[in-house]
Amino acid sequence: MAKKEVVIPGSRRHRENVKSRPDKALPMAQAVAALKKFKPTKFDQTVDVVVVLGIDTKQADQSIRGSISMPKGIGKAKRVIAFCGPENEKAALEAGAIKAGGEELAKEVEKGWMDFDVAIATPDMMRVISRLGRVLGPKGLMPSPKSGTVTPDVAKAVKEYSAGKVEYRNDKGGNVQAPIGKMSFSESDLLANLQHFVRSIAAAKPSSVKGTYIKKIAISGSMTPSVHIDVASVGIEPVA
Repeated sequence: MAKKEVVIPGSRRHRENVKSRPDKALPMAQAVAALKKFKPTKFDQTVDVVVVLGIDTKQADQSIRGSISMPKGIGKAKRVIAFCGPENEKAALEAGAIKAGGEELAKEVEKGWMDFDVAIATPDMMRVISRLGRVLGPKGLMPSPKSGTVTPDVAKAVKEYSAGKVEYRNDKGGNVQAPIGKMSFSESDLLANLQHFVRSIAAAKPSSVKGTYIKKIAISGSMTPSVHIDVASVGIEPVA
């Protein structure tokens, strides 16, 4: 009996990419090279990394959250607003904030204005924006000291996030995902961002985590299959 052909759903480009995907995990540099060989789209895809961690997400002391500036940028500017007092408004706007202010800006957001990607706040503004938790929280936009979005140096934070500083946090499954650039980036630039991100996650290992910490790593474009990375070849402590 003839062997039945397995039909892969999706576009012709997707089917060809799936067929050409490496069938084993690769060292970082080879994984990036393999990703770049997939058939391209008409737009410049975002490249993401997913790190699967061996953490207990039910334990508060094992949560992973922070922010990081990629050494080669991520190819996208972000729209940043700043909740701050009058003394900081000018500096925030000059640093790249699209809007800056206190009570009036909070009221605008509370009424439904959400045309921004990141919200920065000075510590004294938390009393003003605490009521926005139900609006910003579900969208992951509530300023937080852990992610560096609550800071007295509002101008510096606005400048970093406007340039593409990345926030990350684990989901319920223990996965951490973040963009590391665009498909148009050179292999060396994508590799530099990937290495920097994985090192940062490795360095953020909670002391209470036992056993394997970094379990899996994969990269993918917006419209490509994922390429898995050989964790054992990463050579970054603490991996296990």
